[in-house]
Order: sequence, then C-alpha cells, then structure tokens
Amino acid sequence: MQRRKFLKSAAAGTALSATIAAPAIAQNKIQWKMVTAWPKNLPGPGVAAQNLADRITALSGGRIEVKLFAAGELVPGRGVFDAVSEGTAELYHAVPAYWGSKSKGILLFGSQPFGLRADEQVGWLTHGGGQALYDEMYARFDLKPFLCGNSGPQWQGWFRNEINSIDDLKGLRFRTTGLASEMCSKIGMAVQAMGGRDMFQALQSGALDAGEFIGPWTDSALGFYQVAKNYYWPGVGEPSSAEECGVNMKAYNALPDDLKQAVSYACESLYNPVWTEYTTKHALALKKLVDEQGVMVRKLPDDVMIAMGNAAGEVMNDLREDSDELVRRIVESFLIYRESVAGYMVYADNGQMNARALDYKY
Repeated sequence: MQRRKFLKSAAAGTALSATIAAPAIAQNKIQWKMVTAWPKNLPGPGVAAQNLADRITALSGGRIEVKLFAAGELVPGRGVFDAVSEGTAELYHAVPAYWGSKSKGILLFGSQPFGLRADEQVGWLTHGGGQALYDEMYARFDLKPFLCGNSGPQWQGWFRNEINSIDDLKGLRFRTTGLASEMCSKIGMAVQAMGGRDMFQALQSGALDAGEFIGPWTDSALGFYQVAKNYYWPGVGEPSSAEECGVNMKAYNALPDDLKQAVSYACESLYNPVWTEYTTKHALALKKLVDEQGVMVRKLPDDVMIAMGNAAGEVMNDLREDSDELVRRIVESFLIYRESVAGYMVYADNGQMNARALDYKY
C-alpha cells in the first residue's frame, strides 16, 4: 500500500517537474523572424533563404529558432533592409544590389560590372580587407552583415530582339539592378528596377523590351522563356552576385559568443553549397531551355561588351569621387583586389578554362 502511494506520489512529482521545466526551456529559446526579398522557395534565392534559417536553428542547437517570412508576408521584399535595421525583424536574406539608395558603397559588396567572380568576392572580404569595410558601412544602419551564398555568373538576360550593335541598346527598356543599372544607363538603356514576377508581366505586356534576373535555374522557374526567346551571355554586369544575411545589431550583440559564432558559421558554411547548387542546376536548366523550350542562346557582340566595359569604368571613376569617404575607401579596396586577382587568373583559372575548351578527344 505504502509502495503504491509512493509510486503515485513520485509520478505526480515527475509530472509537476516536467510542467515547470518545459516553460523554462521554452523561455531560454530565442525566436527570430527572418524576412526575405524572395517568394517562398523560389529556386535559387528562396531556397537558400530557407536553408539559412534552418542552419542557424540547427547550429545553435535549437536555442535560436528562425521563422522565415517570404516577400510580402511581413514586409515587402524591398523593405527587408529597413525592417531589420529598425528591429521589426531580426534578420533578412537579400542581395546588396538592392540597397544603392542607402549608399552606393553597399553595391560593391554584392556585384560589380566586369568585377569579381564568386570565389574572388568572398576572397576580397575574407583576405583583402573587405569584411571590415562591409561591417563599417552596415553599422551605420544598425546591421551586422554576412555573405551567405552566390549565384555565380549571371546572364545578360532575356531579349525580344537580337542585339547586333551598341545602337540596338539605345533606349531599350531593360530590367536590372545595382551598379549594372548605372553601367547600362551610361550607354543609353532605359533601366527599370523590379522583382522577378513583375519583370515577367512587364515583358509579357510589352512594358519591357528585355531584362535580366539571375540565370537559367531561377529564370526558367519564373517563365521568362515564354515571353522572350533570345537569352544573352555573358552577364558582364554581374560576373557574380553575392547573397547576404543582415542581422539587427542589437539582436546580434545580445547573443552570447557561442551563438554569435553559430550565426556566423551558418552564413559562411552555406556560401559554397549555395554557389555550387546554382552552378549545377543552371547547367541542367539551360539544356532544358534550349532542348525543350526553343530558347536561343546568343553571345553579346565584342564591341557591345567593350562599350559596356568603358561605361563600367566611368561608373567606378564616379564612385572614386564620391563625397562619402567610406565609399571611396571601399572602391579603392575593391579595385586593388580586382587588379591583383585579375593578373593571376590569366595563368590560373582562365588558363585552365581555355585549355578545357580546346578541340581534343576527352
């Protein structure tokens, strides 16, 4: 009888302990909202954003729970920078190319016309002094920034008509972003900024003549091939495009050191997996676009690329004379790194790619 009472009492005590302990554990969890610039699970950036949310949760051992809100669910896609800066959400996933209105210097951390490839971009930040400048710029907006992926080389985009000379681009209504938009404006293109879905509708209605978004994998999901069949390469406006995670500075600084590292490692560890997924799936999607959708892959004429390169040089000269001293330091750091790696790549990656393209039996 006494044993039965003891077991009953012990069971009740265990249940009471569990009742008390459960809320305590829940209270120790940090719940963060991630807002993104993308539709949910959009192939490429939408998938990468969800992967980042999941990885932060996993690497923190569940102590940080990240809930993702796609573009428009909590704030508009182009509103995520301000939302996190002001504390409406704790972090965002987007690209630096969207924040030129905040500072032209920000644009260099995402992509640059005739600039850095995906590996070179992270090399500049990690080994060329870029991260310190990235931190300094974003601290103005109460943000801690991290690169967390890259699309690799983007495409010049989808065109209704063929491009045979620079004159064919004069007045062309064209969707692009970042410093590429400034380059295109300098050669007389009528540049417009809009999201991927809006770009499809504008091409379909005739409000746009052409536009670029990312590359074959993402572009095919958005259906651009249905309204424009000429797909031009190379995307000299964005030799790569880095994806970033911006974290509210107050929220980040409130974390203990191990959780700060969890956030940092989650971003760093996704850079290569995101980049290589783009590369792999772009290749598969391009073959399908050509074989099944009748897309015509066309190369930009050399004289058009040279004109664009000259315009890109003017854009960089303008930035070197910016009134903001920090912008000027960012530009100089980028240009020094670009010159260094460009000289080496002639012998390294360029040499290997040129050799692979020769006509031999393999």
